Amino acid sequence: MTELFRQHARTWRDFRFCYPVVSRRSRGLSLGVNLNPDKACNFDCAYCSVDRTAGSGVRGPGSGVDETAIEAELAALLHMAVSGRIWSEEPFDRTPAHLRRLNDVAFSGDGEPTSYAGFPRMLERAGSLIDAAGARATIVIITNATLFHRPAVRDALVALASRPSEVWAKLDAGTDDWYRAVDRSDVPFQRVLGNLRDLGRLRPLVIQSLFCRLHGQMPPQHEIEAWAGRLRWLLDEGARIERVQVYTTARTTAETWATALTEGELSGISVLAARAGMHVEVHC
Repeated sequence: MTELFRQHARTWRDFRFCYPVVSRRSRGLSLGVNLNPDKACNFDCAYCSVDRTAGSGVRGPGSGVDETAIEAELAALLHMAVSGRIWSEEPFDRTPAHLRRLNDVAFSGDGEPTSYAGFPRMLERAGSLIDAAGARATIVIITNATLFHRPAVRDALVALASRPSEVWAKLDAGTDDWYRAVDRSDVPFQRVLGNLRDLGRLRPLVIQSLFCRLHGQMPPQHEIEAWAGRLRWLLDEGARIERVQVYTTARTTAETWATALTEGELSGISVLAARAGMHVEVHC
């Protein structure tokens, strides 16, 4: 099972933008949409599986996106999922029976999906393709929450709430020091917190929090307590938080010194989020 969850390649067959994975957090089949083949991202997470080193193919924001190709690839994957034909394809033919279900179309990939200028338009197209296929699928946005203050992004995510959808927004830290050590971004931590609060007042959010060891060291206890305090603050400020995903890395990381926590360690972290009033899921 763990090996199946580790197979999150963002390429499939000759497709360039869309890919199927069996996701531990989706508990079923997730159809990924990669709006960042340029690998452009305003985070440089130590635990990321994307190679952003020199010579790895990083180009300018928005380069290489072919929306017509995305629509064709997503339509094909939705047909395979709805018909059940995907389960005869390797490696999906090894999927346990209880995971053989289409859960979502997820905007994820090699960078921050909301940074693509055509992001609102692609959300609408994904919804239309889901409806045309007769699929019961949620649209999921996997995001670092740094661009929610942009009117086009905010409005698109609020409008998305009219159909089955979830915004999985990142909060990996409780303090600025840990944020800079793990997410390694020039975007101020306070902007991330403010964006979570402001969008959470307009539509429900799912908070995704990845914890890992850095150089063999777990996040210190004061950091976990500060993170739980941020969650409590979001609730107190009127943000609607459906649940919190506490998880760790399952794939090769950008930095070899960013390594996974155990299930027991994740469970210990989740207790503090539960005490803050959150519904918590642990994924390892």
